[in-house]
Amino acid sequence: QVQLVESGGGSVQAGGSLRLSCAASTSGYTYCMGWFRQAPGKERAGVAAICTRGGSTYYADSVKGRFTISQDNAKNTIYLQMNSLKPEDTAMYYCAASRVYGAGLNKDWYDYWGQGTQVTVSS
Repeated sequence: QVQLVESGGGSVQAGGSLRLSCAASTSGYTYCMGWFRQAPGKERAGVAAICTRGGSTYYADSVKGRFTISQDNAKNTIYLQMNSLKPEDTAMYYCAASRVYGAGLNKDWYDYWGQGTQVTVSS
């Protein structure tokens, strides 16, 4: 089992920055960890993922150049640095872990999910 705990959400004005953290307590190996988000009335969608101990990263087109995913293997923690935030980034952000090699941003391949942390960007 893998337990994921997110932190770092909050409210910020457009153009601002936030950093999300996700700490994993695991008794098993996972290939990928990622961040997904879900806005009211919309499906949950992939934002960024990091796979095989940081060897590969994946980003949604909408966040490329603004968000950066990173991993601290010693702490079993991933981070999402979000810069130049826009109102359309407002959503509940979820951390997830996958046992599937190369899961990337495919949410159906993720086995474990955190409770989520809210990010609100005002204009």
